[in-house]
Amino acid sequence: MNNSSTEPEAEPIEPLRYLSKAEASAIETELLKDYRFGEQQLIEIWGHACALAITKAFPLSSLSKKQPTVLVVCGPGENGSVGLVCARHLRIFEYEPTIFYPKRSQQSLYQDFTVQCEKMDIPFLSYLPTEVQLINDAYNLVIDAILGVDTDLAEQREPYSGILVTLKQIKIPIASVDVPSGWNAEEAAKTDGINPEVLISLTAPKKCAANFSGKHFLAGRFLPYDIQKKYDLNLPEFPGTDCIMEL
Repeated sequence: MNNSSTEPEAEPIEPLRYLSKAEASAIETELLKDYRFGEQQLIEIWGHACALAITKAFPLSSLSKKQPTVLVVCGPGENGSVGLVCARHLRIFEYEPTIFYPKRSQQSLYQDFTVQCEKMDIPFLSYLPTEVQLINDAYNLVIDAILGVDTDLAEQREPYSGILVTLKQIKIPIASVDVPSGWNAEEAAKTDGINPEVLISLTAPKKCAANFSGKHFLAGRFLPYDIQKKYDLNLPEFPGTDCIMEL
């Protein structure tokens, strides 16, 4: 008598979806228009998640021999505002952020994020430290919140082209928000942009992240299930109650 039982076959796990610029834009538009998310709400969700990812990649205990200083470099658009929110939460988490925000947005929403950081006594620099200064000033980490998914590479003029030159030369770790500055969001091939040790993808990873070899975090747990299904995102199961996970 054969008592062996046949185990049911496990359902195949679908691969995680990597988004094009058009798909990322479409998802954000649906969140804003159909699901009634506010832009401020989304930026707050993303910025908080970025700060949590930083605490996992660079915990305070690993920085115990020196002050937990973080330089947050912000661009003029949405990505820069995510960086501002990230800096504010890092301050709450007892890190010591400093912000370089060379071209401040005229949008009132983005200005609000700036004021929130100022009210938290987070210093703003009027210039980007040189490579030597970055080392001598003992920053533990640089957060790249400069050029997001919607930035055309042809638009990377000053001061951002000079900033990228400096960031490509420094030896301290860089963590990039959503798309590393200087990368083409649509291409997984190696680019001439910066080389971050950490990438924090917002909502879902972009195509450029497909071959990223560093620590890669995903901040996408807030997405409604209908959107996840519509775009076949195949998001992994987040651990516990965490809003981020390492891929």
